[in-house]
Amino acid sequence: MLQKHASQERLNVTAGEENSHILSVLTNQLPDRDPEETAEWIESLDSLIKEQGTERAQFIMRSLLQRAGAQSVGVPMVTTTDYVNTIPADQEPEFPGDEEIERKYRAWLRWNAAVMVHRAQKPSIGVGGHISTYAGAATLYEVGFNHFFRGKDHPSGGDQVYFQGHASPGMYARAFMEGRLSEEDLDGFRQEKSKEGHGLSSYPHPRLMPEFWEFPTVSMGIGPMNAIYQAQSNRYLENRGIKDTSDAQVWAFLGDGEMDEPESRGLLQLAANDKLDNLNFVINCNLQRLDGPVRGNGKIMQELEAFFRGAGWNVIKVVWGREWDSLLAKDDDGALVDIMNTTVDGDYQTYKAESGGFVREHFFGKSPQTKEMVADMTDEEIWNLKRGGHDYRKVYAAYKAAVEFKGKPTVILAHTVKGYGLGTHFEGRNATHQMKKLTLQDLKDFRDHLRIPITDEQLEADPYSPPYYHPGMDAPEIKYLMERRQALGGFLPERRHQHTELTLPGDKAYEVANRGSGKQLAATTMAFVRLLKDLMRDKEFGKRVVPIIPDEARTFGMDSFFPTAKIYNPKGQNYLSVDRDLVLAYKESPAGQIVHAGINEAGSVAAFTAAGTSYATHGEPLIPIYVFYSMFGFQRTGDGLWAAADQMTRGFVIGATAGRTTLTGEGLQHADGHSLILASTNPAVVSYDPAYGYEIGHIMRSGLERMYGKDGSLTEEQRNVMYYLTVYNEPILQPAAPEELDVNGIVKGIYLLAPAKIDGPRTQLLASGVAVPWALEAQQILAEEWGVSADVWSVTSWTELRRDGLAAEEEQFLNPAAQARTPFVTQQLAGATGPIVAVTDHMKAVPDQIRQFVPNEFATLGADGFGFSDTRAAARRFFKIDSHSIVVRALEMLARRGEIDWQAPTQAIEKYRLLDVNAGTTGNAGGDS
Repeated sequence: MLQKHASQERLNVTAGEENSHILSVLTNQLPDRDPEETAEWIESLDSLIKEQGTERAQFIMRSLLQRAGAQSVGVPMVTTTDYVNTIPADQEPEFPGDEEIERKYRAWLRWNAAVMVHRAQKPSIGVGGHISTYAGAATLYEVGFNHFFRGKDHPSGGDQVYFQGHASPGMYARAFMEGRLSEEDLDGFRQEKSKEGHGLSSYPHPRLMPEFWEFPTVSMGIGPMNAIYQAQSNRYLENRGIKDTSDAQVWAFLGDGEMDEPESRGLLQLAANDKLDNLNFVINCNLQRLDGPVRGNGKIMQELEAFFRGAGWNVIKVVWGREWDSLLAKDDDGALVDIMNTTVDGDYQTYKAESGGFVREHFFGKSPQTKEMVADMTDEEIWNLKRGGHDYRKVYAAYKAAVEFKGKPTVILAHTVKGYGLGTHFEGRNATHQMKKLTLQDLKDFRDHLRIPITDEQLEADPYSPPYYHPGMDAPEIKYLMERRQALGGFLPERRHQHTELTLPGDKAYEVANRGSGKQLAATTMAFVRLLKDLMRDKEFGKRVVPIIPDEARTFGMDSFFPTAKIYNPKGQNYLSVDRDLVLAYKESPAGQIVHAGINEAGSVAAFTAAGTSYATHGEPLIPIYVFYSMFGFQRTGDGLWAAADQMTRGFVIGATAGRTTLTGEGLQHADGHSLILASTNPAVVSYDPAYGYEIGHIMRSGLERMYGKDGSLTEEQRNVMYYLTVYNEPILQPAAPEELDVNGIVKGIYLLAPAKIDGPRTQLLASGVAVPWALEAQQILAEEWGVSADVWSVTSWTELRRDGLAAEEEQFLNPAAQARTPFVTQQLAGATGPIVAVTDHMKAVPDQIRQFVPNEFATLGADGFGFSDTRAAARRFFKIDSHSIVVRALEMLARRGEIDWQAPTQAIEKYRLLDVNAGTTGNAGGDS
């Protein structure tokens, strides 16, 4: 008895002290000077609800609040509501389906999903998997599949559904019921190579299952962010007249633990600002993350309600199942609601891991009124009081309200139990996320709970391989399931990649890039912007280009786009612009072409992903061109770019103001010397470090041809790439394209830019990007002052040269009897004698990528270490990458070979004062873009 009182006291103290901060606090800070009058007002409201229903009461309350505000009566914003369903029982719509049939095959789905994971744990396989997420979320998905999610054959064009990554077994189980997957396929779960042709990826990975999955989601926080920008992209397509997406809905299924990721909540304001009422978040609030409670001492549903409501979203809570309706109807004095409000999540989790008797004692036993309320109920009836996320009717009501709501995005907070129905070993346990196997008794109990027609003998025959269950395609339940999907426009998830054919720009679009800048200095960033402007002017192609920028358009010289292309804003521009009289005035429009995400690189990558996959999502290609400070790309948003690769995004990623010494005064946090290495780790990224505008033109033209050209020899996988180009802000004379230009060399990664002009001891200078002019200057100094003959090569892509070299090695490794293919870089440098000095404005690891494929003696100059603020000349002298450092390094290598005087390097160091940062002369000042 003492134990009971201690427990009761603990529960009450926890509720009172820990949860005061998440209640709405409307009255508890104000004195009640006339309790009798207060009671009369409350009684009046109760009578109104009883006689005219909750809908009328809502209108009266809102009218009173509005009037109170007009009379300057300080009423605080209600950020949280009571811990009950948002939609009252009397406002629930009629459920349109056959609940009994849907419940029956939902049980089969849950069985097959769990069995699939369990079978993958055979001692000889043991590849892992997750059972509990889908077990708890099955109802949330099935209501959608049967009544809301539209497939691509629907007149609307279909919905986009972001399935929660850990729930993937449930989607496979449904595809099995639909006849899209076989038992052999289910047994290939997480065995993609060893069961080639029948392997299933662990999570939603479109690149691994390109006909099935559409959106990757298991990198926590990326899914919510991408879903928001997908909804925006749908409206963008509509507002720009490319496709009617007005009836398409975006659904994102998320975990309550996942909402702690900054990315999960960080972009909510965009959805509210753009009034994305085509967007629905469904948050599976099982109150558990991977290791334990999300908010053991708090209430995550209340926290999320306040957060989303504050961000401008419509919030619908689905807390309790229908079994609670009669109890709440009897709760005249609010005792039950008070207990619901003050019970913390850690205790709710514990209740589902215990028993009906435990719930009677520790939950309903908190007050005499609630204890009496369940006196006539058995422990089993108390145990069967469902949470709202497991009740078909409650979930249906929420979804219907969500899709019908206008003017705001909607979040549905659905209260569930993790591991629901899997038995006492799984339900609500802290370890349930990591539990992958069921004992024989678990299997029997689960079978009984779901009423699966499988015998004990079948389970006992091989506990590691319990049978899947399918009643056959002619079973009435399966016919019903298939009819529902047909009515809704086909199967989901499904990815298609057929799209409208593009007419790519002709030679004219690239003329300016090939012409150079004449006598005018122009950075490669500006050369790129001029090319982009010409691509956007192309009549057929131009409207497909989606320039995406964070809040740096002027830095990149892209403010010139504002007056003509305009900035996309679904609300238009409803203010008088401060710079309206300027030529480059800031202009917003619903039909604007530029996606201007603000100070928001993560959102920009999400926008890039949505636009770059429109060819598959909507069958309408868009060409996203995301321009950003190179330091804040792969370093800051690498996970988003990896998800973009997984989703098979096509487009261009432009790392502007690149280089460790080129941005001069900005300093360390802006000094990128490593993005090319980070980019090289992503197999879908084709990265380049071009030196001149004409190189950029040929690279982009090649990229467009690869992604959307008519070359029938290219596979779908070869087309699904992103091009990363680094461009710089240092102004230089942009040369015209040479007449005998090696375009193939530019595209593949290296070409001879400037052959040596004299005979003498020979060396090869390999440079990329902004370092090419330094190499040209070094070539001149070596010839004029040291009699050394140097060839200068422009290396447009160290990474692509490396990939080609590795591929040649792999081919030889697997085909030792065949004649070995020579890597492209080796071919290009064949006959190029003498030592090689490779130089970039990036770290040494960038040029070092090709070292093993070059037979020559090889030295690398690079900007390793942190950047800093200084002049370009001083910074380059400090890192020993300037023209004089190139000269000295070449002389040292030639001296060691005995080809020049051994004292020459020392003389050169003294002559050029190589150890004095103030003696550097390489580079110039200026250059905003």
